[in-house]
Amino acid sequence: MGWNFGDILDAIEPVLPPDAPAFIHGERTVPWHEASRLSNNLARALIARGAAPGDKVAVYMRNRPEYMITLSAAFKARLTHVNVNYRYTPDEVWYIFDNSDAQTVVYASEFRDAVTQVRDRLPKVKTWVEVSEGGGTAPFAEPFHALADNGDGSALQLERSGQDLLFIYTGGTTGMPKGVMWPHHDLREVTLSSARKLGPVPETLEALREHTRKIGPGGRALIAPPLMHGTGLLTAIGTHLAGGSLVTLAGETFDPVEMLDAIERHKPQSLTVVGDSFARPILNALNANPGRWDVSSVAMVVSSGVMWSLEVKRGLLEHMPQAMLSDAFSSSEALGMGSSIMTKMGEVKTAKFMIGERCRVFDENDQPVEPGSGVRGLVALGPPNPIGYYKDDEKTARTFRVIDGVRYSIPGDWCIVEADGTLTLLGRGNACINTAGEKVFPEEVEEALKTHPSIEDALVVGLPDEKWGQSVTAVVELAPGQTLDEAGLKAHVRKTLAGYKTPKRVFVASRSLRASNGKADYAAAKACAETGAGEAVSA
Repeated sequence: MGWNFGDILDAIEPVLPPDAPAFIHGERTVPWHEASRLSNNLARALIARGAAPGDKVAVYMRNRPEYMITLSAAFKARLTHVNVNYRYTPDEVWYIFDNSDAQTVVYASEFRDAVTQVRDRLPKVKTWVEVSEGGGTAPFAEPFHALADNGDGSALQLERSGQDLLFIYTGGTTGMPKGVMWPHHDLREVTLSSARKLGPVPETLEALREHTRKIGPGGRALIAPPLMHGTGLLTAIGTHLAGGSLVTLAGETFDPVEMLDAIERHKPQSLTVVGDSFARPILNALNANPGRWDVSSVAMVVSSGVMWSLEVKRGLLEHMPQAMLSDAFSSSEALGMGSSIMTKMGEVKTAKFMIGERCRVFDENDQPVEPGSGVRGLVALGPPNPIGYYKDDEKTARTFRVIDGVRYSIPGDWCIVEADGTLTLLGRGNACINTAGEKVFPEEVEEALKTHPSIEDALVVGLPDEKWGQSVTAVVELAPGQTLDEAGLKAHVRKTLAGYKTPKRVFVASRSLRASNGKADYAAAKACAETGAGEAVSA
């Protein structure tokens, strides 16, 4: 039947020390015996309210233990998790509920107003569950803890399947969000394929149960990005299925001081961040407060989804020289394309990755790219891969293609294959700027800009231009106390990149350039550039 996450939880929960922490969130600690009881009860309650195997459960809340309890209940009840971006407008939230065919919605009371606005347009939603902060529950919803507290907490004893699904809704850079459909078994095999390189791993549920009984709880991981995005969600699932302890931050926005306080207090072995957007503020706080925090427990810092610059990695290792910095080249629809490990003993250039064993690089004619040829290619990842995008056959056919008899996931990442076989990532093709016939990938210009001491963050977009077709335009966030030196920034970029890649104009951002998960908000950057630029730019 294959690996199933509900079966895994049923196997490990009885043999874990009952008082070992499963979730730590601010001042709250939920031990494993409590997490097991609550998720089992919630799973039964959702089934009793009509949820059937394969039905969708949309989770609409910030990081908190109830997110993972709901996720565990979905696994156990054979329901399909749907992540909801809590930064979305009510209409965007309605789209996720409607597009996913959600049968159940579990939401935090802070989003009650948004839910109230859209629920009458969602006839397929049969059960609304509210995680209340006190002060009652909406009249159309049931209280989360009333459902989770009611019952004996015993395992459900269901026969499950490795083909049970987990959805990850991913926004991308164009079009409406799409639900990436991952079977449990295939997602588990992606994780195990990496672990097998380090030695034997449990290959059956019984072996996993005995392994957990012998070694005890898994490690403690602090996950900074939102659980409603792929990086946070997948690392959280990995920690939970290993019987570990998941530490999350209680603040509504990322606060590096809160994170560093949590590291000192809870002593996690691993941290999850999203590139420079999280790592740079952490580094700035460490630099501004030398010796304030004990970060010696950290053995691994993991990032995925956003560029993580050499300069920031180098700075972090000054404060935590014992740590390994693991930079994963992955996306929701292609896990394991490449990775890089940097330690105090060896540096790795920005955007340079060791190619994964399931990874290939093809040119625009589906021919393999020869290492060292300098030919740009698209990164393709072989199985196991998702089934596709939910209710979008056209996008599924574009992304998941068969080449020489192998079904690959090709999400659109362009790279150069170096002579030593490593990948130098250029960027997503749908963000590529065509200026006077030359292709410019925004990420390489952004990284050049961020090496300037006055720049805290930068995004690069293409604006319509009569002379160039598109003009390379930068939108930057300045470091504290800095002012914009547009000519100086252009000269700085020209030191490392071709002249046509140099921004024609540079504007200071009027708002944050990043979403809550740390990923680039190119729409906001383009709006800022258009407002600042006025008419089309020409050199």
